[in-house]
Amino acid sequence: MKTSIQFRLNDEEVATFADSGSNLLDVLREGIGDLSVKGGCWQGTCGTCTVLVDGMPRLSCVTLAESCEGKSIETVAGLRQGAKLHPLQTAFMERFAAQCGYCTPGMLMAAKALLDREPNPTRENVVDAICGNICRCTGYEPIIAAVLDAARAAPRRS
Repeated sequence: MKTSIQFRLNDEEVATFADSGSNLLDVLREGIGDLSVKGGCWQGTCGTCTVLVDGMPRLSCVTLAESCEGKSIETVAGLRQGAKLHPLQTAFMERFAAQCGYCTPGMLMAAKALLDREPNPTRENVVDAICGNICRCTGYEPIIAAVLDAARAAPRRS
């Protein structure tokens, strides 16, 4: 049975139909066409599919799309503003924090959630924020350094 789902995706209202019980990952990729969200394990263990739902990191492969009705969803496609990259994206490039790129969307979104709630994180804050995201290439140190760089580069909030 198909159900209608409406939510804000990267600050734009969207509406789609999805099979009852569909996960958010499939709806975003196949129903809406946001291919910035990657699937990894489809079991909620790798973090590759992390998106923000009302500002909180969620694993889209195990999140029911229906539960997102009326919510705000952010994906890595929404990070940049026109041609201007988000400070996290810039820092990931400068620190070579994205090697194969498989984990990068989930890492960026987990890091964004951290910086949104804690603009001056400690190294331990960063480690805690990304602990649900598996990276097999970088050894995590370039990612941690990139998040800390992005925090320093971001305009200060009052």
